[in-house]
Amino acid sequence: MEPKDLITILKALPKTRLRIFPLAHELVGEDGKVDPKKIAFYQKELEEAVEEAKAYSEATKEAVRCLIELGQS
Repeated sequence: MEPKDLITILKALPKTRLRIFPLAHELVGEDGKVDPKKIAFYQKELEEAVEEAKAYSEATKEAVRCLIELGQS
């Protein structure tokens, strides 16, 4: 695979918007601190968003590993 082919493939990947970031804003109270009541209210969504972020992180690590391997071959 040529570098230009890899760049084309990477550019075609869709943007990923992890739910953890907007959710983090929802968890902050008026005082700027994390609100325990909001955490309890959003518990299920928070758990799902954390799992999504972990999965994205693992997939990113795997992609980097593959790119390094490709670059060394």
